[in-house]
Amino acid sequence: MTTVQLRWERREPPLPTTAVLALGDGVPALAAATRDRLRAGARLGVVADDTALLVLGAAEDLPWADGARYLGRDGELLVPTTARSRPAAGLWRAALGAVDGQVCVLVPGHALVADVPRAGADPEALEPYVRGLA
Repeated sequence: MTTVQLRWERREPPLPTTAVLALGDGVPALAAATRDRLRAGARLGVVADDTALLVLGAAEDLPWADGARYLGRDGELLVPTTARSRPAAGLWRAALGAVDGQVCVLVPGHALVADVPRAGADPEALEPYVRGLA
């Protein structure tokens, strides 16, 4: 067995924002803000389940919500814009089992691997998440 401790250090300057993530109780607020941005014409990709909501898109199109974490690309991994993982991000993608065509997110305490969503998500598909019923 091999054990590797994940550590985080401050990143300066921050990465450009390319995604936003909400977990747990933060999902309904981000779902509502994302729905509103989609209705206003933003082209966003959305990945959601009952515990997480990930929104990908251009920085100017991304929604804002309390408690959401803003992410940037560190190689092929999405990480908090102001944090750098140790060991390096490139090692975590493979360790998490991500393959081509998948997005891989690493934030303190959580990792997410999912198929890359296409831009232009349906705003109405977010309604169950807005109501916290997903």
